[in-house]
Amino acid sequence: MKEVKAPEYVMFEEIKHIRTDGSEYWSARELASVLNYTEWRNFVKVIEKAMIACDNSGHNIVHDFVDVNKMVDAGVASKSIKDYELSRYACYLIVQNGDPRKEVIALGQTYFAIQTHRQEIRDKFNQLDEDRRRLVVRGEVKHYNQMLTEAARDAGVITAKEFAYFQNKGYMGLYGGLTVENIRDKKGLRIRDKILDFMGSAERGANLFRIIYTEDILKRDSIDNAEDANEVHNLVGREVREAIKRIRGTMPEDMPTPKKSISQIEKEQLAELKRKADEGSLILDE
Repeated sequence: MKEVKAPEYVMFEEIKHIRTDGSEYWSARELASVLNYTEWRNFVKVIEKAMIACDNSGHNIVHDFVDVNKMVDAGVASKSIKDYELSRYACYLIVQNGDPRKEVIALGQTYFAIQTHRQEIRDKFNQLDEDRRRLVVRGEVKHYNQMLTEAARDAGVITAKEFAYFQNKGYMGLYGGLTVENIRDKKGLRIRDKILDFMGSAERGANLFRIIYTEDILKRDSIDNAEDANEVHNLVGREVREAIKRIRGTMPEDMPTPKKSISQIEKEQLAELKRKADEGSLILDE
């Protein structure tokens, strides 16, 4: 696969650095600026999530996130600040975990989505334990769910009430008529719990399929009203359910509910990364 160099991706090319040995890297500070993160502390949170994803995919964090310090002007003097030299793969994970509402994040996801890296993730996926699989799928669900939200809005799903109904129609199609409230009750979740946070990797995968193809049809068929958008979402959900039936798979509502939410697993893994940092095997910025 040839490297993408379309005009809209020039911003990422311009901040790429080449070492004397020919290897490439991107400065985290420079990447943060390009991705419109004005506060370093906010970008650090994205880096930490990317480190978790890196560890889950079997890569060595210290190789993809090289800890460095750089001198910058600070008035009459200079000061040292924390930075990372990021591999292309590290950048890919960062944009996957960035704010999907930013247009530049979408551009970054395309630019850094090199096929070889995606293949590495696929090859290692079956070797991961269930919690790590859930975290791998999480990034994809987050990204495409935002795209679906935007496509639904373009189709006429505007208000919060309309969007809640739109989401409900998709779940009802996939879960055999169960509403969001029904699914939450069946899983034993509280009202404030997010259903997507309490899905195993297979159930999240089925929902990812629902999300991707609903977004694709809304755009492809230029759906321009909420009623048709709702029907498309429900139809796609039903079709995914039928596909699961054909392969004699477990229906989504009958799949086991994980005891831990995705957010809890992420916090635990972040704590583990910080523990490694305290031991000196990894350096994290504060």
